[in-house]
Amino acid sequence: MSTPPLFRALIDDAALFPPGNAPLDVAVPAHREHRTAWYADLIGPFLCPASRLDELAQVLGTTGDDAELGVAVIVDTGTGGVGRAVDAVAAEWRLALRGVEVPLHGEAAAGGSSLRDAARRTVAALDAALGGPDDDAPSYIEVPRVHGWRDALEVIAESGYRAKLRTGGLETMPSEAEVAQFIVACLELDVPFKFTAGLHHAVRRTTVDDREEHGFLNALLAVSSALGGGEAVAIAAVLASRDTPALAEQAGALTDERASTVRAWLGSFGSCSVTEPIDGLLDLKLLTR
Repeated sequence: MSTPPLFRALIDDAALFPPGNAPLDVAVPAHREHRTAWYADLIGPFLCPASRLDELAQVLGTTGDDAELGVAVIVDTGTGGVGRAVDAVAAEWRLALRGVEVPLHGEAAAGGSSLRDAARRTVAALDAALGGPDDDAPSYIEVPRVHGWRDALEVIAESGYRAKLRTGGLETMPSEAEVAQFIVACLELDVPFKFTAGLHHAVRRTTVDDREEHGFLNALLAVSSALGGGEAVAIAAVLASRDTPALAEQAGALTDERASTVRAWLGSFGSCSVTEPIDGLLDLKLLTR
């Protein structure tokens, strides 16, 4: 199978995270299978919280599989835990660091220090642990949806690291306008980015329990619209579209060059389900086995 450039390494394996919450001893073998399946080119690294790296090492020690596992660490242990997490991966010979992701918490602004200062501390921690940005193991700083988020994004832009936006999951989903503003700001400030949570399906939808979910195909096409000079209102309209045939046609019509440019900005998205997004692409005939 030849994987279209628009979808290569698009889906990071977030099986450990809600709502999937897979046990580690289930998630690791499943990721191994994904990496050898016909759709392997669509799969990014295994995402693991820093707080569970010791447990991950124990699981690897009991599987009898010594193949290297590419892992991107989600630092859930505070900014001070960045260095410890990177060291923990380096100390486990069966792990290879494929990225680091650090959330900025909105409470930082309310606690007396600005979000800009919180971003600076995070950048300093990443620099100390990694020696600077590395495209082979990209590091993302998650920007919260609070007042001052663009100030933090400006710090990220100066640092050379990447930005991350939470697009759903168990938290309130950001509106189309919020996501559009984030995309435009990242392009203006020259900051590559990723999304996470709530993007299991290709097209924007309402779930059976009346929750709204963004579509990852909408997100990709929204970036393409922004690259074409679309304003925030037009980008938001792409994100809101539920016209599945039209979205599939637009995605299929992207040239390889344009698709590669889109992906240079939108690096990937994290999903607790790897197979759901792939099934969606198969249904839309944007992917064949």
